[in-house]
Amino acid sequence: MKSKIHVFNSLKLEAMSKKIIIGIALFTLGAGSAKVNAQRIYMPVIRHQQICEQKRIYNGVQTGELTPRELGRLEMQQAKIQHDKRCAKADGIISPYERTYIRIEETRASRNIYRQKHDGDCRF
Repeated sequence: MKSKIHVFNSLKLEAMSKKIIIGIALFTLGAGSAKVNAQRIYMPVIRHQQICEQKRIYNGVQTGELTPRELGRLEMQQAKIQHDKRCAKADGIISPYERTYIRIEETRASRNIYRQKHDGDCRF
């Protein structure tokens, strides 16, 4: 039969080993999520640009600078950009080529918004 001290020491050792295992697991999870976040460092810039473009489109509708047909085209272009972003993020790594391609699309969309807003067509 084990003494009380022996049982106490074994329980203490068991609790300590559980804490060590939990600590290692949390560290591993934290390191993995930090790696994923580090790979997506440039996406907030692209996201900000898309938000600004959505505001410009909405403003064009409110002021009457965009016709419904122009609005549809610009919205389809924004949807394609969003789809391309999701595809780029699907594998967890956004390559420099994918990032460049998305930026080119964003620039083209911005130019199209400007041209459609200033082409003289009126919604009224």
